[in-house]
Amino acid sequence: MAGPDGPSHRNDLDAHFAGLPSGIVVHDTRPHGPAEPARQPAPPTAEGIVPPVSAAEPGDTRLRGTPAHVGGRPPSYPPHPLRCPSVREGDEFAAFTPAVLLDGAQVERLTVRGVSVRGDSHNWEGSCRQDAMTVTRIGPPDAELLLLAIADGVGSARYSHVGSHRVIHQAAVHLDREAENMYVALIARDESELRAIANKAIVGAISDLSIDQDYATTLHVLLVPTDARIRERVLFGVGDGGLFVLREGRWEEGNPVDDGSLLDTRTEALPHAYRSVKANMFRTEPGEVLLLGTDGITNPLTQRDPEFAQHLAHAWGGPEAPSLSDFLWQAQTRAKSYDDDRTVICVWEGTQ
Repeated sequence: MAGPDGPSHRNDLDAHFAGLPSGIVVHDTRPHGPAEPARQPAPPTAEGIVPPVSAAEPGDTRLRGTPAHVGGRPPSYPPHPLRCPSVREGDEFAAFTPAVLLDGAQVERLTVRGVSVRGDSHNWEGSCRQDAMTVTRIGPPDAELLLLAIADGVGSARYSHVGSHRVIHQAAVHLDREAENMYVALIARDESELRAIANKAIVGAISDLSIDQDYATTLHVLLVPTDARIRERVLFGVGDGGLFVLREGRWEEGNPVDDGSLLDTRTEALPHAYRSVKANMFRTEPGEVLLLGTDGITNPLTQRDPEFAQHLAHAWGGPEAPSLSDFLWQAQTRAKSYDDDRTVICVWEGTQ
């Protein structure tokens, strides 16, 4: 009689698989012949950029694999999480903060994709992600605003990872209370009123949190009316990072201009710089892509070598937003010397 792995057993398995209802996918773990040779990765282009894998066809089980990189060589750090914080180290917030936060939404004609990824250096050290983000809506239906917020905890501050998460949530709560006033100011194009509301919201958020310099963090908030007839948007923030707009294949910086009366943006952070909130009102047109990001993505986006910027412009410049998984993979595009946490939220607006 054949053993458990002999012909009788295989015939039973074949009969079992054949009897399953259609539509159920089963992974056959039986031993097979020699494995197929591994598919070789696509060679780099003339510019040194590894092209992304094309969208999978129905039934195609290929994996994206290692994120693409720009430049002749990939960064030295491994391209995946290594150690992570331990509960025994005494910082439960760090221990329970995931390496990746992925989110998205479809609000009227607006499509949002957002991701916050732990940087290579933090993966190597086993420390937690200090960046934070949120994607939500504020205000009543007749004055609704899409709120997108990012924060980057200052690396030298002991609990900056806590501060970044808390400040975006409290800022959203305070802005929700001011949503109708913000909406009216946008329609009236009253930038001074928008700045006053932004400062009021930040002061309220900081007061609620009672945070000190151990919780230092940057903050940037983008507000977009969900009513397609209103073309004005408002951005306000403290610290580095900020907004870029993809127009005709090129990234244009959309941050407020410093008038010289504020602190240097390289040193600004909450809570001590809450009186240095910058605000900027601007207009966009359907087809343009808004990118809100921490310096983990805005720094390589503005490097002298344009490969990184061109790579993301190609990935995100189409008329349709990528899927959540594609957006995550694209946002992880690597560049040497840029190993910080990376948080990016993009907005696409349909033309119809």
